[in-house]
Amino acid sequence: MEISESTLKTIIAKLPHLKNEIQKVIVGQDEVLDELVIALMAGGHCLLEGVPGLAKTLMVRTMSQALDLSFRRIQFTPDLMPTDIIGTEILEEDHSTGKRFFKFNKGPLFANIILADEINRTPPKTQSALLEAMQEFEVTYGGQTYPLDRPFFILATQNPIEQAGTYPLPEAQLDRFLLFVKIGYPSEQEEFGILSSTTGSKKPVIEPVLTAEEIIQIQSLVRDVSISEDLIIYTSKLIRATRPDTTQTDFVKEWVRWGAGPRAGQALILTSKARALLKGRYAVIIEDLHAMAYPVLRHRILVNFKAEAENVTADQVTAELIKSVARPKVKI
Repeated sequence: MEISESTLKTIIAKLPHLKNEIQKVIVGQDEVLDELVIALMAGGHCLLEGVPGLAKTLMVRTMSQALDLSFRRIQFTPDLMPTDIIGTEILEEDHSTGKRFFKFNKGPLFANIILADEINRTPPKTQSALLEAMQEFEVTYGGQTYPLDRPFFILATQNPIEQAGTYPLPEAQLDRFLLFVKIGYPSEQEEFGILSSTTGSKKPVIEPVLTAEEIIQIQSLVRDVSISEDLIIYTSKLIRATRPDTTQTDFVKEWVRWGAGPRAGQALILTSKARALLKGRYAVIIEDLHAMAYPVLRHRILVNFKAEAENVTADQVTAELIKSVARPKVKI
């Protein structure tokens, strides 16, 4: 896709405005918003986790309003079936001929931005219906394949508490999410801003910032951001160090059951490229890799039972690896 330099600069200049529009409604959460925008730029999907009341759903809805894209919200429940999200065939009749035929009625998955709300509330059969859509950007029903609209961005939310009656996502499906974003409590000042801005009658107006075509152009451009061979080697070392059988880090050998696969390395490089572009750079630096390592590895490092008993998290493992894995000798 050929894009003129002036058009390119105009599109990139809109990225900070996207975040500003979202922050008309969402107070604070700078890092979380950056990670959501990065996932969109990289063409992947996001899993958001946070306790109830932290505006996960509102954040996704506001982001969709700031993008000139179609949006659907799916509330996942224990009785939700795969056909409820993919769609189903219905029997119709041609009134002119009297002939009957089956017509595929598209489900809510056929939109640009999908909010999969409380994804861990629905059984594995329905969760797995998302797999093909997330990976192949298409769905199959009755032997017929239907392409999904591009860009296609799934934002799934889940609560870390009240796990009774939930269905935790299997590792294979977790790995399909480019980033696992954790939303924490706001600071005291941010909470004051939330209480002030949400209890009055004034409602902010969200203006669309980017079109579907511009987002596709950005996603294409992200892959052209340069990264040095030294940083690719460093990324490989970092990912291999998460695996107990290939690591040199005692911390990993003690606390980790399974390490990250090659898809984690691909995700780390791609999201680091997107972060570099978001920050106005056309080359990846080591700080990009370190910043993105946490949301990339959070759901791909499986700690063992001992770690769970001692409250050792995947983020702590990532922090230890960033300290222990040798960095490139040349300044990058």
